[in-house]
Amino acid sequence: MGSSSLTEGAAAASHPAPADQPVVKPVIAAKAAKRANASVIGMIIALLLCVLAFLPIVLMNPAPKSANFRPLVDVAATSANAKDVAGFTPVAPDTGDTFSPNYARWESGTNNGVPTWEVGYLTPKQAFIGIIQTRKGNPTWVYQETGNAPVTGTRSAGGHDWELHDTGKGSRSLVLNYRGTTVILSGTAGFDEFDTMATAVVKAMDAAPVASPDASSSASDTRSQPATTKP
Repeated sequence: MGSSSLTEGAAAASHPAPADQPVVKPVIAAKAAKRANASVIGMIIALLLCVLAFLPIVLMNPAPKSANFRPLVDVAATSANAKDVAGFTPVAPDTGDTFSPNYARWESGTNNGVPTWEVGYLTPKQAFIGIIQTRKGNPTWVYQETGNAPVTGTRSAGGHDWELHDTGKGSRSLVLNYRGTTVILSGTAGFDEFDTMATAVVKAMDAAPVASPDASSSASDTRSQPATTKP
């Protein structure tokens, strides 16, 4: 019995329990490891080539910086081109380099029957003032163009009293009927910048001929008046 126990003990010592066996780590063959590394290196090289291919395109077309970018808008030239169709000289205020124009256009008024000259300016304080001018202005059109804002008073600028429409929410408008046209300044700028623009607008209008009366408006006004007879 003692001999049997010794034999079993020797067998157990030579074959330990599975829990005591060391963990065998898999070993990748050298050729397989080389192929894997080559694939990774190839992808990295391909990515670098793509970046290098698109880099010249990005460098040649840099994104404009909002603080310095100014669209090339020639307000005076566009005004001259629109003069004949407008029937008056569209206002082109001289603001030097302080106000930056970002659009200037003539709108035919297909939707509302009021053709307009429209110019937009970015102010020195990075606010906005838009100019809209027509010789077919009417109370309804003015109300719409001023954002349905109520008349809150007048403001003197350029030697004239402009009608002030103010929403009280940061947007305001100045309206002036002068030399045959109605001109509206609207935007989010402060009163100081509105006064500067309004003065430049009046100066430009003074330098231009008085707008001739619109034929259709004159005819409408004549039809609306009662007939009279001479004694």
